[in-house]
Amino acid sequence: NSRQQGFLALFAGDTGEIKGEVREQIDGKVAEWKEEGRAKIIPGVLFIDEVHMLDMECFSFLNRALESDMAPVLVIATNRGIAKIRGTEYKSPHGIPLDLLDRLLIVSTDPYAHDEIKKILTVRCEEEDVEMAEDAMELLARIGTETSLRYAIHMIITASLAAEKRKSAEVEIEDIKRVYKLFVDVKRSTQYLMEYNKEFMFNELDDTDEYGVDNNGDKEEVAEDGASSEGKGESMETSP
Repeated sequence: NSRQQGFLALFAGDTGEIKGEVREQIDGKVAEWKEEGRAKIIPGVLFIDEVHMLDMECFSFLNRALESDMAPVLVIATNRGIAKIRGTEYKSPHGIPLDLLDRLLIVSTDPYAHDEIKKILTVRCEEEDVEMAEDAMELLARIGTETSLRYAIHMIITASLAAEKRKSAEVEIEDIKRVYKLFVDVKRSTQYLMEYNKEFMFNELDDTDEYGVDNNGDKEEVAEDGASSEGKGESMETSP
């Protein structure tokens, strides 16, 4: 707190902000110590997930901030392809302006394999204190491969409740199947909406296959949600 009231300002609710003059003095002193060898600048790490949600003003600020000597290592993640930069009509890879994208090192990620999904689900079961049979875990891993990792993770607790209802200490295949029928994933939900869209009170879809499924009921590939935790179709950029 740069204001004179200092500690008492916390009780008044007026904490203020560090003045620009104070910031410049601190930066000057740090730079002086660095030149004299008395100090070493260790940059931090700034991680921004879903970076495509930023607008042009935020990207301009990042561009300027990266030019500073004390700029942190910037790590950003997104699951977008060619997309519009938010707040503009311009399209760019990953929804990031080209001048900022040129400063970054792009690291591509691959979808998880079946065995990798199985390991993640096993660790999740341990965290949730859920006992699961080996054949049930194999089925759940296959579901995670065909749908999404998030959906499979959500099924762990629900399957555990189904097993608890039938007074079993271990999740079996029948519990996974029951939960799979009760709770649908994105693909099945989208297919259902496209098949019965005429019966809903409001419907704004036309005959195009914008959502990956046409109105004739033909099932096509639906893009999965590529969250950072799933690693499906996601790109990650880091500043050099």
